[in-house]
Amino acid sequence: MSTQDLPANHADLMDGVYRWQRHIYDLTRKYYLLGRDRLIAGLDVPANGSVLELGCGTGRNLALTARRYRDARLYGLDISAEMLVSAQATIAREGIAGRTLLARADATDFDAQALFGVASFDRVFVSYSLSMIPGWEKTVAAGLAVLAPGGSLHVVDFGQQERMPGWFRSLLRAWLKKFHVSPRDSLREVLESESTKAGASLSFERLYRGYAWLAVVRR
Repeated sequence: MSTQDLPANHADLMDGVYRWQRHIYDLTRKYYLLGRDRLIAGLDVPANGSVLELGCGTGRNLALTARRYRDARLYGLDISAEMLVSAQATIAREGIAGRTLLARADATDFDAQALFGVASFDRVFVSYSLSMIPGWEKTVAAGLAVLAPGGSLHVVDFGQQERMPGWFRSLLRAWLKKFHVSPRDSLREVLESESTKAGASLSFERLYRGYAWLAVVRR
């Protein structure tokens, strides 16, 4: 596992949040982190392609990606050392350590070549991490910067629940705040702006009445 200099405050915060939660994270989050499997199904990884997850957490998404795309080379980074302990265990359990590399790094500012010995990737994805990352806009830019020609960036995260009852939105926001999660109301605008800068195209979809947003940026 590789590492880079990290912003101590946020790294420590995430380690504190997940030191115990990581043990039940996958069991509990499957009920409200909706759209993750749909994102993975839509990756359409090319033969022998490379996939990077920014904010890989417990490794759950990388494991599912490995099952679906049997010859893909997998990479994951996370700022939380605690989460990476779980991710390493997941990778070992799935028997995919030979084609998976993990690193501790800040998703807003990382050097893929230094971390993985790889400068670009066919697919990059971010699943329910932007809503937890300070300066998350930089993560979008960083993800696009490491895309190989013809590659794509895939994002799923909390939407604005725009077609759901107000009471549900209020309760959800209050619950998420307990875990330092803040849905990004400007996500679409940022993706549009960064796509234009990169000369890429954007597709954007609202899932489950706006509960979640799913986006794909293609070079």
